[in-house]
Amino acid sequence: MLMVVFVALCRLLFGRSFRYDLERAEQVMALDEREAIADRRLLWQSPAVLGLVMAAFVLHPVLHYEPSVVALLGAGVLVAATKVRAEQAIAEVEWPTLVFFAGLFVMVGALVETGVIGQLSQTAVAATAGRPELTTMGLLGGSAVVSAIVDNIPYVATMSPIVEQLVQAEGGNGAGQVLWWALAFGADLGSNATAVGAAANVVVLGIAARNGTPISFWQFTKYGLIVTSVTVALVAPYLWLRYLV
Repeated sequence: MLMVVFVALCRLLFGRSFRYDLERAEQVMALDEREAIADRRLLWQSPAVLGLVMAAFVLHPVLHYEPSVVALLGAGVLVAATKVRAEQAIAEVEWPTLVFFAGLFVMVGALVETGVIGQLSQTAVAATAGRPELTTMGLLGGSAVVSAIVDNIPYVATMSPIVEQLVQAEGGNGAGQVLWWALAFGADLGSNATAVGAAANVVVLGIAARNGTPISFWQFTKYGLIVTSVTVALVAPYLWLRYLV
């Protein structure tokens, strides 16, 4: 349902860009996709290693390897098994993005260590205990707002202990489980609002700027706020009808 709505929104927001250009169409049809493949061997090696990495991610509870270790092992296997040099791979890394997230995780870790997160969880439990409807909608809306400002990955990691206490306050099962869905939906959809809301946003903006098509923060936000508002507004009644009624 959200995908259908999103496609319709794209038509409304970018309708003027969906114009048929005969010259461009002819240029596209004249392209030979086989010419874009510079290394056929690497074309098969990369998906194979990626498949193994994804399988290791899924089997994390069984293998007991951290996702970061799995990702680094996959990168190491590709460098060792292919002609790609380590210098080439490192040159393609989005260093500004990595530094951005490193600083963000440091700040989140500091909030946990200083007890700010614990205090927030206690306040949230005291304010919403016994009112699952208020808790769910507040968590959904709050997660959407905060995830637009702070990357959704560290936000979810930070909020998990708070939501766990809220779920226990609601009885642990049944209606209390809707809070996890409220956190997931709010953090996921809220991250579409701004360029810094998700790692994918930051990476794509960096790639766009590097290829001569920069997208400013406010240009992204102008469209992102509309998408986030509409999708969160659709999720709210879904959670209400699916879990609370």
